Amino acid sequence: MSTDPFFRVTNLVKSYQMGATTVHALAGVDLAMPPNTFTVLMGPSGSGKSTLLYLVGGLDRATSGEIEVDGQRIDTLNENDLALYRRRTVGFIFQSFHLLPTMTALENVALPMRLAGVPKRERQERAFELLSRVGLADRAYHRPTELSGGQQQRVSVARALINDPHLILADEPTGNLDTVSGLSIMTLLSELHTAGRTVLVVTHDPRMRNFATDMIYILDGLIVDEATYTAAANFAAPGMEHA
Repeated sequence: MSTDPFFRVTNLVKSYQMGATTVHALAGVDLAMPPNTFTVLMGPSGSGKSTLLYLVGGLDRATSGEIEVDGQRIDTLNENDLALYRRRTVGFIFQSFHLLPTMTALENVALPMRLAGVPKRERQERAFELLSRVGLADRAYHRPTELSGGQQQRVSVARALINDPHLILADEPTGNLDTVSGLSIMTLLSELHTAGRTVLVVTHDPRMRNFATDMIYILDGLIVDEATYTAAANFAAPGMEHA
């Protein structure tokens, strides 16, 4: 395995102005992640973990700092090149699925290829192949309202894979699922990692540790070690660490 980072962030800052107050979602993060790793990022609500995920994924822009993914500085890209980066390099899996209710599972999975101008037959074949891979071939023509939460999340995983991305970013992928469905998604993410993809998961779910090759902890917009994170979680009110 290569020891060169697949992505690196350097002195990453993301600030928001709320009236006269400046809020730092990220306060100078340095982080390097090797290729073909399954990294789990844990932190309480408001710690900056989702912000970091969105910046690496090109869904938001940093206030300052550098982001390099697979040898490319994405913080310097214009909007068109950033869209191309998202399409070619990154697959997103969100907590709330973000499936279009008027489309079937097959159409939802194929949508990124449709936006990229891929011919209908090719994109449908690819979408059906991926739905089969996540165990939903028999639900290809069902709409989201006809699917369980776990099935909807598997559709979103298939959609994330449609353009064969190198990097999978998952934001609380088990947050809206029952225990069994959540475990199924964790196992699927682990299989994607084993197949050669680099996976970064933001989660509160402690079971995800069992699948991780690397653990990262974040508090108040800064990366901290496990001991600091655990001490803060134990000091907090009950339930804070899972907020």
